[in-house]
Amino acid sequence: MSEDSAVLPWLVIRQDDNGNRYRVGRYATEVEARKIADSLDARGHRQLYWVERFGPATPAPDLA
Repeated sequence: MSEDSAVLPWLVIRQDDNGNRYRVGRYATEVEARKIADSLDARGHRQLYWVERFGPATPAPDLA
């Protein structure tokens, strides 16, 4: 994993009406990424925007 992926693990992805997917940007927090995705989605175009985490999943907390 590169240094950038550890610092900016949240991706905003766009899918156009032809099914092509593009990475719009990388962000440090999920909140920041969702804010960007929501603002792009609000423009009313036919593209679909969503947020994904890049890299290994965060382990679940030990509840025992």
